[in-house]
Amino acid sequence: MEFQDVVRRRRMVRDYADRPVAREQVDRMLDNATRAPSAGFSQGWSFLVLDTPDDVRRFWRATSDDVDEPDRWLAGMMRAPVVVVPCSSRAAYLERYAEPDKDGTRRRNGAPAGDPWTVPYWHMDAAMASLLILQTAVDEGLGACFFGLPPHREPEVREEFTVPDDVDPVGVITIGHRAERTGAKGSPATRRRRPVDEVVHRGGWA
Repeated sequence: MEFQDVVRRRRMVRDYADRPVAREQVDRMLDNATRAPSAGFSQGWSFLVLDTPDDVRRFWRATSDDVDEPDRWLAGMMRAPVVVVPCSSRAAYLERYAEPDKDGTRRRNGAPAGDPWTVPYWHMDAAMASLLILQTAVDEGLGACFFGLPPHREPEVREEFTVPDDVDPVGVITIGHRAERTGAKGSPATRRRRPVDEVVHRGGWA
């Protein structure tokens, strides 16, 4: 598929068909995710991959009390045969930027003993890796959706899947075949896409 088609066809899919996804397709998504940029080539991301019915069910039970009586959103999402939890590691970035070749970065940013960043790049880089998963899903003819992990459920997810303390889930990606039937299309159906000239400010804000 042409790159422009991948970009324009990407949508958050919340209703999946009850069909499996080939392992090699998932592997391509994960391989592409590791091609994302990362500050200092720290590569502090990791991915919890749940691609068996039992593991997927464990995820939903850890994140919802309504698995046995799901609403429309949850029912559609639960049919996705693959769940990926992208994670980030601040520790990996602190370790990388403590290395000698990053002395210049710390000095220029004025933070010789602290974080030499104004934003948490470990989260940003994991997010860019997540976007590559979403785009690869489109290229594979599949659907995917990125959504947030309920904060009060994170401890249960950590315990259920033994997520290390120095690794933080940044969201969840469901992957599968789009359902044939049409239905609610989410916010893009009711909210306009902001035009380019409304969000681009060349030379500053007028």
